[in-house]
Amino acid sequence: MSFESFGLHPDLMRAIAEVGYTSPTPIQSQAIPVVIEGKDVMGAAQTGTGKTAAFTLPILQRLMPHANSSASPARHPVRALILAPTRELADQISQNVTQYARHVPLRSTVVFGGVDMNPQTAALRSGIEILIATPGRLLDHVQQKTVSLSSVSVLVLDEADRMLDMGFLPDLQRIVNLLPKARQSLLFSATFSPEIRKLAKTFLDDHPVVIEVAARNAAAENVSQVVYVVDRAESKRAAVAHLVRSQGLRQVIVFTNTKIGASRLARELQREGIPADAIHGDKSQPERLATLERFKKGEVEVMVATDVAARGLDIAELPAVINFDLPYSPEDYVHRIGRTGRAGASGQAMSLMVAEDQRLLAEIEKMLRRSIPKESLRPQREPERAKSMPQEKRAPQDPIFSQPYQPKAADAVGQAPLVSGSTASAAPVKPAVSGRALPSGIRRAPRTVPALLGGKQKA
Repeated sequence: MSFESFGLHPDLMRAIAEVGYTSPTPIQSQAIPVVIEGKDVMGAAQTGTGKTAAFTLPILQRLMPHANSSASPARHPVRALILAPTRELADQISQNVTQYARHVPLRSTVVFGGVDMNPQTAALRSGIEILIATPGRLLDHVQQKTVSLSSVSVLVLDEADRMLDMGFLPDLQRIVNLLPKARQSLLFSATFSPEIRKLAKTFLDDHPVVIEVAARNAAAENVSQVVYVVDRAESKRAAVAHLVRSQGLRQVIVFTNTKIGASRLARELQREGIPADAIHGDKSQPERLATLERFKKGEVEVMVATDVAARGLDIAELPAVINFDLPYSPEDYVHRIGRTGRAGASGQAMSLMVAEDQRLLAEIEKMLRRSIPKESLRPQREPERAKSMPQEKRAPQDPIFSQPYQPKAADAVGQAPLVSGSTASAAPVKPAVSGRALPSGIRRAPRTVPALLGGKQKA
């Protein structure tokens, strides 16, 4: 099947060719004709398979009769509303819509929190046909009467499972109540739990078209996966630095479970001489976008991120991701590793695990219905006093010892293997920063696992 077979407008076909698409992906092949027909759709596909184009292209096709070059805002009411759970995903969708609509007189804009509302208000008042938004900021504009949703004919919930699972349901219900009842609704995501599927159908008609092009919650087959077992949490930073250097990674996303952990790891990698920066919810939106732009340009080699970046980031040919922390939710694992291996390219997904993470790994493997290969990584440091000794008198040392993982008593948490060649018994290893002991009077904060917080989260 080719894009020509969908009967898309020549101006859309021109944009598709300029973007470099040659043939539709499975989700695009199945969804585009159905969406053009005006049917409600619930679509599930692996990350990186082109879901955005699967709903954007047919929406543009359906709106072509309304395309016009009039300067009057009244001639450009909001006709399609695309909702996303995170600012990064909303911005990414907006960029794609702009690409696909570059040759047609259909306007679009994006609104999300964390930035000044005035430019968004100006864009809305000038008139746009396609609005991409996060729920919280959209309701802010509704409250200030800077946008009307009375002409919306198509509603899209992207990453619908997360939209309904993150506490957005009250906001979504308020938004849906503002829309015309006669509309088309599209729900797309990489993962759908049975509970979310049942709940999502309340936003659709009685007989939506369900499209699944891969096994539920499956990871992309072109992404190789491995779990590196380290002896203690303090060894993870050295393991990340080793993996980045030994594999020559010039672009990698490292995921952590906490915002504090992301900032700390980025600082530690910087001290190791690795260009790194963090992106998480405590940073302002301009800071997050600036970090993302530097990462795309190659100025930042390692972007340390929380799960705010697991949805919506589309980095062309990203070679690898590293899970510094295994995620609490198995579904988040799928979305994290889905940042690599996109659009048919190959990718690597590496995860670091200590003994107490075994339960999290078991849940991931249960969801994937497969076992992930495991290897041991044991970062070691050369004692400071040995650095002044002649090389030939130093003990033999392998900075990272890697072998197939074999659980055994010697792998006790809090113990580190000795420098190769030593005969003394194992002893606890003190935390170190860049090979130096912490300054006197400064203690490293204990590593804790935060409690999962409930309640609504606004983007």
